[in-house]
Formats: sequence, C-alpha cells, structure tokens
Amino acid sequence: MGVRPGLTARPPGGSHGAVIEPPDPPPTDAPTPDAPATAPRPSRWRLVLLAAVIAATYVVGRATGVTESLTLEGVRDAVAGAGLLGVVGFVALFAAGELVHVPGLVFVGAAVAVWGPAEGGLVAAVGALVSLVTSFVFVRGIGGKALDGVQNGLARRILGQLERRPVTTVALARAVFVLSPPVTYALALSSVRFRDYLVGSAIGLVPPVTIAVFVFDRVLS
Repeated sequence: MGVRPGLTARPPGGSHGAVIEPPDPPPTDAPTPDAPATAPRPSRWRLVLLAAVIAATYVVGRATGVTESLTLEGVRDAVAGAGLLGVVGFVALFAAGELVHVPGLVFVGAAVAVWGPAEGGLVAAVGALVSLVTSFVFVRGIGGKALDGVQNGLARRILGQLERRPVTTVALARAVFVLSPPVTYALALSSVRFRDYLVGSAIGLVPPVTIAVFVFDRVLS
C-alpha cells in the first residue's frame, strides 16, 4: 500500500517511523529576464528651458539698458561714496552683471577705481566669487546635472577628471577662463559638488584677479 506524501510511515515491528517529506515546490523567485533599461533622465527639456532663460536674460538686459549702464564708469558712480552700502551694492551689481553677461573685468576695474588696489582688489575678489556662486545656483536650479550622463569621448574624459580632482580642476578652469559664463554653466551642469566648486573657484580666482587689479591700478592711476 502506498504512503501518501506528508504522512508518517511506520515500518513493521517498529514504533518509530520516518516522515516522508513532499518534494520541494518549484522556487517562486526564479530569475526572470532582465527588465528593460530605465529611460534616461528627462534632462533635455531642462536644457531647453535653461537655454531659453539665458537668452531671455540677455535680451532683457539689452532691452532695458541694464547691460549698457553697467560700465566701469556706471558702476563706479553707483557705489562711490556709499560706504558699506556701496560694497554691498557693488557685490549685488557684480552678481546681476554676471547673469546678464556683463564682462567681469568691468567690475574689477570699478572696484580699483573706487577703493584702490588693496581694498578694491579684496572687494572685487569677493564680488567675483559671489557672482560665480549666484550663476552656479541659478544654472543648476534650472538645468540640474544634465552633463553627468554624457558619454562623448572628450567630454567624458573632462568630466572624469572633474570627478577625480574636483577642486583642482575647477581652480585651473578659473585661473584660465576666469569669469567666463560658458565655463560656469558647464561646471554647474556637471556632477561637481557645490563645496568643491566654491573652494576651487576661490583658489582659481586669486591669480587672474590679482593681475587684473595690478593692470587697472596702472591704467587708472
């Protein structure tokens, strides 16, 4: 007579038997075919929006006359004789000028003209750093880290270098390109951390700002 699965079979002459276990059920977590790759992050529309906003700031700056008013003489006249408020106003104008594409050297020259090479150089350096931070936050807030997933050979090598040595790479970029908006935009759209960007920019600005202050002091004196 057969023994049904799960019952105890008692051999003849013995009081103890062995349990015949039913066969293991088929595994329910058997591997399944790989799921389709997830869709890339929706970064394209953010880049389009960023391009539109940057173009709009440029057009508005030109149309309202703000860009034309932010000359060396215009900035100097706006902040001269205002004391501490003049310093605050200068830094704010520097940040706004960076957003509407006014060359940063205009503000360095204005700082030297108002406060002299020593104090003016310090004010210019602070204003330059604040303007770079403002642009970074502005661009990343709209475009995110859209360049993080770029696979182009040259771009990937540059971004890889930025990921390995972020502070050094940012510092070198600033030392060479100073306040160039495209460089700022590219850094903001990369995966570089804000802290590394801030430290690298502060270090990299020292040589070019120092040279610019020296030149303006010679020219304006």
